[in-house]
Amino acid sequence: MRREAAYAAMTIAEHFRDEGKSVMLLMDSVTRFCLALREIGLLAGEPPASRGYTPSVFAELPQLLERAGPGIPANGKTGYITGIFTVLVEGDDHNEPVSDAVRGILDGHVVLDRRIGEAGRYPAIDILRSLSRSVPGCNSDIENALTRQARAAMALHADMSDLIKMGAYRIGADPSVDSAIRITKSIEQLLTQHHLERSDIAESFAALKDVLPILEDNCDGA
Repeated sequence: MRREAAYAAMTIAEHFRDEGKSVMLLMDSVTRFCLALREIGLLAGEPPASRGYTPSVFAELPQLLERAGPGIPANGKTGYITGIFTVLVEGDDHNEPVSDAVRGILDGHVVLDRRIGEAGRYPAIDILRSLSRSVPGCNSDIENALTRQARAAMALHADMSDLIKMGAYRIGADPSVDSAIRITKSIEQLLTQHHLERSDIAESFAALKDVLPILEDNCDGA
């Protein structure tokens, strides 16, 4: 039943997509779907492979997930299925077999980190470990430049975080690190959002541009 529920939901989504509608499909979770496939495979006599998952799990996973996306145009309309598939990682290991396979199939992933949530920042999204292959084609050149600059600053701060916490790094030793420290603090405040708070994309990029004065002149001239 756990296996067939996923296929039933996808089939219903495909029905509306074929009518030219845009469908949002949420599945919670791919991990439970794969656990059901593993149980079926083991009962059928398949040998366990990666962490006990049978080979048929990774053969069947793309057969479900790759059904999302655009459909065949009908009556001048093209329907779409936007799939949001959650993955419950085992022991916070984001390289475990299911999450690793899903990353290779889908267009992107949003990584939630319990440590960020425990620190009080919500939504608890790990920006550096999250990725979208579709976003660069959806955003403007200016927005992509702002995103790259913000991620570069956060990555540099993450690399230096241990030295900063131990007091081994002194302000003024490296201008790029000094800038990353200032920028990352502002970005963390920007990323904090109350569950009732609303903002649109334009407002978010405008706020990010204020945080990144280094790019301000380049963005104005782009």
